[in-house]
Amino acid sequence: MQYLVGAAILGGAPPAARANDLIRNWARITAPPAPLVHKVTLDPKTTALLLLDFVTQTCSNANRPQCVATIPAVRTLLATARANHATIIYSYVLSGTKADINAALKPRPGEASVQSGPDKFLHTNLARILRRNGIKTVIVTGTAAEGAVLATASEAAYRNYTVIVPYNGMSSTHPYAEQYVAWDLLNAPATSQHTIFTSLGLIRFGS
Repeated sequence: MQYLVGAAILGGAPPAARANDLIRNWARITAPPAPLVHKVTLDPKTTALLLLDFVTQTCSNANRPQCVATIPAVRTLLATARANHATIIYSYVLSGTKADINAALKPRPGEASVQSGPDKFLHTNLARILRRNGIKTVIVTGTAAEGAVLATASEAAYRNYTVIVPYNGMSSTHPYAEQYVAWDLLNAPATSQHTIFTSLGLIRFGS
């Protein structure tokens, strides 16, 4: 009954109200222009690479092949980050263990990991790890874009970290989610001041 009443209200709305009706206008809304993609050179001493939820539960050919497709390039960045002695931090989901992390991105001894829901700062020691290592910049990779990437990148921005988001290092089940996450991080209050959009291949390390 509530749905029928809602439909009747929509149908009888005046033209001015209908012009501002999200559902009525949904199909007419066009995406904004693609954001600029920047080259970045980062100080490895103050940079952490976050690899969020590259685990069997969220990143497999069965449930999210888009995530699997990102792994080779993420692995290349991981090797570069390790070679330059950047801080490496993993996450895994509440329903799993560290052993669920994709074998191509397997943590090395001494590399930190946290277990949480979408916001990897929540109920974890991520903030303490970042402080202990003198981190000022985080590179956020992972899945889902609208989950772990958006929540963790946003919280990092709120905490005044510089947030590097490589568009080809985040994934979802649908490209729309990846698109809106990029738009949100680059346009929302607070996150827009701290987020730099890039590509995995455009990240360099230097003193």
